[in-house]
Amino acid sequence: MVEPHPRRQRADRLQVVGAPAIVQLREFAIEEVAGFFEAHRGHRRLAARQRLADKAAMDATLAHHDRYPDTTIRALMKATRTIALVGASANPARPSYIVLKYLSERGYTVTPVNPGLAGQTLLGMTVIARLAELPGPVDMVEIFRNSIAADGLVDEALALPELPKIIWMQLGVRNDEAAARAEARGVTVIMNRCPKIEYGRLSGEIGWTGVNSRIISAKKPVLDKRGVQRLTIDDR
Repeated sequence: MVEPHPRRQRADRLQVVGAPAIVQLREFAIEEVAGFFEAHRGHRRLAARQRLADKAAMDATLAHHDRYPDTTIRALMKATRTIALVGASANPARPSYIVLKYLSERGYTVTPVNPGLAGQTLLGMTVIARLAELPGPVDMVEIFRNSIAADGLVDEALALPELPKIIWMQLGVRNDEAAARAEARGVTVIMNRCPKIEYGRLSGEIGWTGVNSRIISAKKPVLDKRGVQRLTIDDR
């Protein structure tokens, strides 16, 4: 025996049950749609509450410097234009040289600081001996020295005529007491992070080498016009 097509079966059932059943089906469908939109509104409310909770968590983590939200790091690096890099090296194999080169190639104006190289030219930039010799204000002071030396360097930064917006201590460098003094003056402090790594990770550029950026995003990476296989975090 040949079974009728499912659509024909549905039509036959509707003919049998009559108009009242059709009305019930319509009411059921309306209730289902209304329930869907109500659930959607509920999800939106939950998402809004989650965003508030995330912001509170961001503020808390920023306070004790164990973790920094990506949004915070990105905002700081986008707001930065001028950097004083303390501890710059002339050795191309040293991380401080690599970071100096990387940041300058990404559009930042960097002033290398190293008393042993004062007066010399490094990657086209004149090296100064100390922060007090800066020709003008800078947005960021990056400390490429150890945690003990960072204590005095933070005080040097705080003695500048115009305070930097950010004091950034390189990967492996952390001094909570110095950070507290800077924050008391309204300066944002980042510790135990490398700006080169963070820039490459947030822009997606670090993925060229197969390194996981730990970022999932549907946004298309922005190409930097200043070189090959370079990405940028903004339209700098």
